[in-house]
Amino acid sequence: MGSVPYIALATALAGLGLAAFFFQMVKSASPGDARMVELMEAIQAGARAFLRREYTWVSGFVVVMTVLIFAFLDYGRPWGAIAYLTGALASALAGFVGMTIATLANARTAEAAKSGPQKALPLAFRGGAVMGFTVAGLGLTGLSLSYLVYVEWLKVDQPFDVLTAFALGGSSIALFSRVGGGIYTKAADVGADLVGKVEAGIPEDDPRNPATIADNVGDNVGDVAGMGADLFESYVGSIIAPIALAAFIPALIVPGAPGEATEFFVFPLAIAAVGMIASIIGAFTVRSSGSAKVKDLSRALHMGTNVAAVLTIIGTVALGYWLFNTEVIGGAEGVPGVEIGNWWGLPLAVVGGLIVGYAIGKVAEIWTSDHYKPVKNIAKQAETGPATVVLSGISAGMISVAASVILVAVGIGVAYWGGEQLADGLGIYGIAVAAIGMLATTGVVVSVDAYGPIADNAGGIAEMAHLPPNVREVTDSLDSLGNTTAAVAKGFAVGSAALTALALFKAFEASLAREDYILSLDVGEVEVFIGLFLGCMLPFLFASLTIDAVGRAAFKMIEEVRRQFRETPGLREGKEGVTPDYARCVDISTSAALREMLIPGGLAIIIPLAIGFIDVNALGGFLAGALVTGFALAIFMANAGGAWDNAKKYIEAGAHGGKGSDPHKAAVVGDTVGDPFKDTSGPAMNILIKVMTIVSLIFATAFV
Repeated sequence: MGSVPYIALATALAGLGLAAFFFQMVKSASPGDARMVELMEAIQAGARAFLRREYTWVSGFVVVMTVLIFAFLDYGRPWGAIAYLTGALASALAGFVGMTIATLANARTAEAAKSGPQKALPLAFRGGAVMGFTVAGLGLTGLSLSYLVYVEWLKVDQPFDVLTAFALGGSSIALFSRVGGGIYTKAADVGADLVGKVEAGIPEDDPRNPATIADNVGDNVGDVAGMGADLFESYVGSIIAPIALAAFIPALIVPGAPGEATEFFVFPLAIAAVGMIASIIGAFTVRSSGSAKVKDLSRALHMGTNVAAVLTIIGTVALGYWLFNTEVIGGAEGVPGVEIGNWWGLPLAVVGGLIVGYAIGKVAEIWTSDHYKPVKNIAKQAETGPATVVLSGISAGMISVAASVILVAVGIGVAYWGGEQLADGLGIYGIAVAAIGMLATTGVVVSVDAYGPIADNAGGIAEMAHLPPNVREVTDSLDSLGNTTAAVAKGFAVGSAALTALALFKAFEASLAREDYILSLDVGEVEVFIGLFLGCMLPFLFASLTIDAVGRAAFKMIEEVRRQFRETPGLREGKEGVTPDYARCVDISTSAALREMLIPGGLAIIIPLAIGFIDVNALGGFLAGALVTGFALAIFMANAGGAWDNAKKYIEAGAHGGKGSDPHKAAVVGDTVGDPFKDTSGPAMNILIKVMTIVSLIFATAFV
């Protein structure tokens, strides 16, 4: 079993190698004429400036957390602190690499769109694949190396606690990147849409709009850099959770001899390695047929995801047979090992998680794609004004929660049953590895997700560079598909968050048990009941703070865009030689986002620590309430926002009067409401519930 971490490390490096290969392919493509290059470089400069300032602000928080881990935790001196820093750096690097490639690929995709979707789609996908395989490669490299260094080579005390600190480092960056990037992109988007489309009556991405460059920068810092850090955190967390369980609940592995049954420690790394290989193969199957129809583009784009999923299922079954087709695992002299029942139990849990992840993604597609009834119904409601658009979008988002919750409940039941089939007492471990199943193909899933912002930026550059209308038609087709793929990826992330948080919660309970503290979750106890209500409250408070932050930042953006239209003669009319002050809008979004992200981001760390040091049972109730409420709210917000967005695009394609009609203006209002739902508050919710659980797990011993 000692070879598995080395195999995982090798596959991780292969993923990084593929990212480098695709990077060179994208970079070698033509970025177009001088105007396109000028726009690309303006977007690059804005994105880099934001990311540099964001990481400078967040580094202060990282330093504080490092000091706390070093000061309060025995294993934090120095290994826990080092692991935390390593995780934070890897997560930040994933976001930076993704943002860099996305701002290189946008103009190149627009240029490729001149030849049709058969060139533009693979190029945009390869740009996204650099992001996808950087996220998965860095995550698996960091975990494999950490396992080898802390567990096998140095044999430090409490090595699996140290691994959990690595996960917290990734989560810290992810939370602030998602919130900060989300506030930035939506402030710019709302300002550009409301003043440009609704008030001035000019097209989206029109160069006369002062917020246009800021809007395109936002696609990169929010939907690429923020999303990359988010999926890095989700991927690492899903692998760490079952390892932590195996370490913190030794009774589930080898009673009296923890650590002997290494199969349970390396199995998560092995699944991730299988998923990486499958994703690499799947990435090479994405090719466009040449059709500009969204349905055909979707089939081409999802080919890689589907191939990776099938190969992962085959590899997982083979892996389970290799590791668990035996009578007893572990054991020592005078200590019995784990008696194995059916070897296929854990593979079933993993495959079940993978299938449920895809099913949640399909639910997201049904409620956010204009090929299905919910979005078409929202578009029809636009004929009676923005109020009915908002109501129908809220309804669609809420009903999608029911379907997603049922799927997760089924997935939990199947995974628990699979774990118990392998050995008595391993049901919760089965649930933990099911989360890895959802994210095993992260490399290709993120590739498809990151493709969306690249296509969106390509459309913006096509509009601002005054490229022929057929180019914008191709980029619009790619962009419309990107909205749906983003909703699918968010479904994967939030589904895995529920299972991962549950596993981490169980590890938190077991960590307290090591200190002879038995956690109570009896809601009849007043402290647990109070904690439960506080936990239910926090996701709503978090959502409110982030939405208000978008509103305040957008207000400043709207005022600035109106001022420029009012005070710059000839700007609204498009007079030759008159250009808006793009930099001012970029600076407004940057400053507002960085200032507004601190309070929501800090809550996820401060509140669990405060409650934990007051009463641990209250913290248990708090985490349970936040997990359930946060999951449901994340699904609702992501799907409602995606539905509003695609309803607007459905009308823009010619339905219900098309662009400029009253239904279109109503749909723009709905899309504006949905922007912070789907790109700020919703995506950050899954990080919130995991960050709070990981913080509680890491500081469990300090609480008691």
